[in-house]
Amino acid sequence: MIIPTRDNQAWVRALGAGGDAQAAAVVELRRILLGGLARGFEGRERVNEAFFEDIAQEATVKILANLSSFEGRSRFTTWAMAIAVRLAISELRQKRWQDVSLEDSAKNGELRPELAVDSTATPERQSEQRAILESLRNLIEAELTERQRTALQAELAGVPMEEIARRSGSNLNAIYKLLHDARKCLKRGLEQAGYRVNDIHAAFM
Repeated sequence: MIIPTRDNQAWVRALGAGGDAQAAAVVELRRILLGGLARGFEGRERVNEAFFEDIAQEATVKILANLSSFEGRSRFTTWAMAIAVRLAISELRQKRWQDVSLEDSAKNGELRPELAVDSTATPERQSEQRAILESLRNLIEAELTERQRTALQAELAGVPMEEIARRSGSNLNAIYKLLHDARKCLKRGLEQAGYRVNDIHAAFM
């Protein structure tokens, strides 16, 4: 539990003041962030004191740059802690994939009908699901570019968009467009194969 030492206005005023008042508020804020992060991520892999220090520093910089966006709907320390937690989660997601190549990550996202079919469905429904998934897998292999295929399969494997962009030497906007074009291509291919969107939804509901 975060125990506030200042009210909301006092935090905003001190952090925006500059000089000694700001420096003292930053020290206090970092202490609160470090304590909250240590409690919130206790026992998690890939975290240590240096990790918390880095996140607290990054969060403090972000908080100072976005003071004007604080609307006072919650306690200032709660708002600040939420920023730090989001940064920590994002960093941990990236760390999970940092030693895995994009190509190897994509292999984990390969569409395998034998695993995706609902084993509890009726035989008829299973057959329908299998046919749709097989068509989709064939389209991924035949219609998508290698770059689209790798990005899509990496996304299916759970790789963060930011990490896909970084590993591809690209940027987020380019990856979003790449995946958007890939999905449009697959949708068009499924429609040409006789599968409407409503049919696909019905088969997997």
